[in-house]
Amino acid sequence: MAERIIIEGGVPLRGEVPVSGAKNAALPLMAASLLVPGKLVLENVPDLRDVQTMGRLLQYLGATCEGKGTLVVNSSDVTGWEAPYDLVKTMRASILVLGPLLARFGRAKVSQPGGCAIGARPINRHLSGLEALGANVRLEHGYVIAEADRLVGAEVVFEAPTVTGTENLIMAAVLAEGETTLVNTAREPEIVDLANALNAMGAKISGAGTGVITVQGVTSLTPVTYSVLPDRIEAGTYLIAAGVTGGTIKVVGCVPSHLRAVIDRLEKAGLHIQEGNDWVQASGSDGIRAVDVRTDPYPGFPTDMQAQFMVLMALSTGLSTITETIFEQRFMHVPELCRMGADITLSERKAVVRGVQRLSGAPVMATDLRASASLVLAGLGVENGITEISRVYHLDRGYDDLDEKLSSIGAKIWRAGG
Repeated sequence: MAERIIIEGGVPLRGEVPVSGAKNAALPLMAASLLVPGKLVLENVPDLRDVQTMGRLLQYLGATCEGKGTLVVNSSDVTGWEAPYDLVKTMRASILVLGPLLARFGRAKVSQPGGCAIGARPINRHLSGLEALGANVRLEHGYVIAEADRLVGAEVVFEAPTVTGTENLIMAAVLAEGETTLVNTAREPEIVDLANALNAMGAKISGAGTGVITVQGVTSLTPVTYSVLPDRIEAGTYLIAAGVTGGTIKVVGCVPSHLRAVIDRLEKAGLHIQEGNDWVQASGSDGIRAVDVRTDPYPGFPTDMQAQFMVLMALSTGLSTITETIFEQRFMHVPELCRMGADITLSERKAVVRGVQRLSGAPVMATDLRASASLVLAGLGVENGITEISRVYHLDRGYDDLDEKLSSIGAKIWRAGG
């Protein structure tokens, strides 16, 4: 029988929880290893399915990838330049090897990516950017094939901010000839982390974290040791757990400034927030206030926190509206939350949430990574009853030991089957 997570709710969670490294920072850093021959050492790497998948992809291409927590990636003997469908289909971030392979070897063949079924995530902005740098790009039988004798710097204006598109173009431009200017870039902290790591290797990147990034091409990079930044989405998930359970959770090893939009909404919802240099503590209150939320690119409220915040709103007093602007199919958790007693009405890209006094335990099914986290939170917020979550492999793609960390602060949560 497939593995399931069982939760007996009604326990206010109290204590400290350490945050793991960010999946969305670790994956592009692993892809960036293809740019640099020698041993790149990545510290604070989360132990996740997606990280393991990227490791297998690097090994398929000829790299060695060893370790857990601290990864040592050596791309000296990489000769492959094709990322096949079987390895790419489960993880959208696989597309991140496109830029590095093209920059280093002058060619790349990468299967169009899969991942969570949360809506269209086209890669046309990656491809038009690579073409601007001089690549010949074509689509054949579900594969992207890109070729270039030498990439040449250019100005690339993104139609809309794209995180993986920005990362792919940064990595392609690092070894290009001359200067590349990327306009209307995504501003996420994970992009800053990638730029910082590449600069430590000898790249010349400026403007990361703003809407315009400049890359001065260099001829080669040198491997370094680099620590992955903390996962802001994992941190936000634990802060919401404090509100859902009426407990007090101190999230340690995080970057509070990366959580500003989430903290703002939580305070408006009535949670008491304290913070230090590398920690944030949230305390639940007697009553959760209804707060409207609209997802937006960073520094706005993250789409990756929308499902979790909806659980908090399901237990609020009043009516709130949650607007999803990033992915059109990112409300697949709503029917499952309604099975647990939530009162949520969908209208295109808006969810109207009428707060209820309590949720009920029920068998539910995870549909994607963040939906699975929302179901865990809902299960923790059930006053009486058992919640059984199936298809938890989604959770393991993006959360490192979530159930064990929650258990350490009082949650009655365990795995069954498998």
